[in-house]
Amino acid sequence: MDLRRQRRGIIFILSAPSGAGKTTISRAALERIEGLEPSVSVTTRVPREGEIDGVDYHFVSDAEFTRLLAADQFAESAVVFNARYGTLREPVERAIEQGRDILLDIDIQGARQLRPRYRADAVMIFVLPPSFAELEERLRRRGTEEEGEIARRLRRAHDEAIAYPEYDYLIINADIMQSLDQLRAIVEAERLKVARLTKDFVPWKP
Repeated sequence: MDLRRQRRGIIFILSAPSGAGKTTISRAALERIEGLEPSVSVTTRVPREGEIDGVDYHFVSDAEFTRLLAADQFAESAVVFNARYGTLREPVERAIEQGRDILLDIDIQGARQLRPRYRADAVMIFVLPPSFAELEERLRRRGTEEEGEIARRLRRAHDEAIAYPEYDYLIINADIMQSLDQLRAIVEAERLKVARLTKDFVPWKP
């Protein structure tokens, strides 16, 4: 029996300090975990090299972001490193009703907004590196930020790391494949919860 059509969809929220590896985990999960769909965020930041509008993000002007916010089009929104980010409400709610599972790679600010709004349908997962020293090394290895920006991200990461008790699960990302296996286990377990079945679910017909 395929339960996917007989349960509500799940919002899997993945958060982490910058450099912990959640984007790498997220991309691997979307490729390797069957039935997991991406949520494409809206942002006002400039696209990075290789990013595609509508695939990686919906890149919009600050004025357009303000218009969407005023029209209550966001399930969550946040300001991160001087750029605005948001998750569109309609695609999220449609996925829940259709029994489709989506993965949100979002900031802690956004996760805190989503939890009360979708309490029954959201699963929150926090990712941390093995150590603060490892986090610093990863940020420097990326080579995408100046020294001042790295220092700012490290200060923010230190403050964000203490948010992990607010989440349902914690993944220590020492090895990407091990982290992916742990995320897969979380997804599979959450999909089997009786509480997610629709009210008209019948295990078999007499």
